[in-house]
Amino acid sequence: MASVTSLTDSVQQHLASALSATRPEAAGADPLLRRSDRADYQANGILALAKKTKANPRELAAEVVSHVVTGDVIQDVEVSGPGFLNITVTDRAITANLAARYADDTGRLGVPYADAPGTTVVDYAQPNVAKEMHVGHLRSAVIGDSVTKLLEFTGENVVRRHHIGDWGTQFGMLIQYLDEHPHELDHKNAQVTGEEAMSNLDRLYKAARKLFDSDEEFKTRARRRVVDLQAGDPHTLAMWQKFVDESKIYFFSVFEKLDMEIRDADIVGESGYNDMLAETCRLLEESGVAVRSEGALCVFFDDIKGPDGKPVPLIVQKSDGGYGYAATDLSAIRDRVFHLKADTLLYVVDARQALHFKMVFETARRAGWLNDDVTAVQLAFGTVLGKDGKPFKTRAGETVRLVDLLDEAIDRASAVVREKAQDLSEEEIAERGAQVGIGAVKYADLSTSANRDYKFDLDQMVSLNGDTSVYLQYAYARIRSILRKAGEVRPAARPELALTAAERALGLHLDAFAATVAEAAAEYAPHKLAAYLYQLASLYTSFYDKCPVLKAETPEQVANRLFLCDVTARTLRQGMALLGIRTPERL
Repeated sequence: MASVTSLTDSVQQHLASALSATRPEAAGADPLLRRSDRADYQANGILALAKKTKANPRELAAEVVSHVVTGDVIQDVEVSGPGFLNITVTDRAITANLAARYADDTGRLGVPYADAPGTTVVDYAQPNVAKEMHVGHLRSAVIGDSVTKLLEFTGENVVRRHHIGDWGTQFGMLIQYLDEHPHELDHKNAQVTGEEAMSNLDRLYKAARKLFDSDEEFKTRARRRVVDLQAGDPHTLAMWQKFVDESKIYFFSVFEKLDMEIRDADIVGESGYNDMLAETCRLLEESGVAVRSEGALCVFFDDIKGPDGKPVPLIVQKSDGGYGYAATDLSAIRDRVFHLKADTLLYVVDARQALHFKMVFETARRAGWLNDDVTAVQLAFGTVLGKDGKPFKTRAGETVRLVDLLDEAIDRASAVVREKAQDLSEEEIAERGAQVGIGAVKYADLSTSANRDYKFDLDQMVSLNGDTSVYLQYAYARIRSILRKAGEVRPAARPELALTAAERALGLHLDAFAATVAEAAAEYAPHKLAAYLYQLASLYTSFYDKCPVLKAETPEQVANRLFLCDVTARTLRQGMALLGIRTPERL
């Protein structure tokens, strides 16, 4: 099935033809078309053209109107104001356009693929080994997952990378403790839950930390163990692997709860670049991009200075020979550009790391690893705040465990589902409660522009009113219920029928789905898709209130309204899927 030309594009083509017929030198001029509340569309491009050709804007607009072909797509064009064009499209064009989308047997609703897809590496969902995931890990995972889905939907080749924190000096302490207490990570039975794995790690971490802080001899042994780890000692590496494996059991359980697919092959932690670190440093030093300063290998920048006015360098290798995050991040760039052949590197990372990534990207540019053909972008996200507008903490001032947060969201959502559910079993209520609760958390995050902070307010998130995923899920479930009640009566497009204002508004908005997906993918902006879907559900509610569906006046009108319902449901379902949110058939 070929992609469907949107109504907007059809109108644009008609206007472009009229422009070049009016003024041959205007061929290729942009009519500057946009949706309008005065008509279906408004075109503002005449003003710029009048200025360029030294014509009177209103007279030029009237001339253009005389060349516009009306009938199939455009019903009417009027000149308004200083030379704007107000355009109304035909009811037939709206219905026929949706019918073409409905007929798309690929399930893509006629959404085209991007013209020139490339390869993007998305670095997101980066938990730390042997540490609990907290609320701060939520945004990277949820935003990264949605952006990945959006890019893949437009035809981009996406390589997922989960750059987990699985290396560093803290492992010396943990490995040494496990070596001296070998049964600390043993499992009671074959089936290990994520919760059990995390409590094992947590208990071991606390015990090791206590010993490290109180016993100098243990501290010395732990530090020697770091050297063994970095030197690749087989026994030490085997112990380290136990921590990684135990942590993965826990990670996978959290991501499963988040309804996110994380594949083992996509987890390439800091340790995955160990073999490249020395070469990365050598390449930077030989090319003069990095220089030795007080024994450390540093990269300096003219515009980055500390409070004392002195330059703040990016330290690639410490004076003791150890490697910091910069060496790993730069090695990862080399791997992604030269091995994975990426055109774009996208990092879904907390805004507070902006300076680090600015320095890393600039260093990679100076080294020639990034250039006009290969770009790196930090999709920086803001902080999750509590209802009080301060960073989200527990009452005791601790960081909030991610699992606790998700469990509470599921509990709240299950209560909402139970209250509304008429014929759902307990098992179904639990399943829908999880879909609604996790959807609520994701949507609250994704409906806010990533770079802004947002308040984590569960009461608001699971509300049936307002801009929430529950409102969208209920709109979808309501449509599915109507389609079931229709029984034998099939949805069918009837382009010959006149449309009411509510039907027209819904149809024109449905047409904008493809353009919204393209924009959200190109700008890494899931919030634009979320806003579109909320407006879609609102327009559907208005249509439903004003236009009887099953009790419409004629059988043709029933079929056409069922068709509008079904296109809306499919668009909601596909749009929500791109946000990573489920749409239950019944609620």
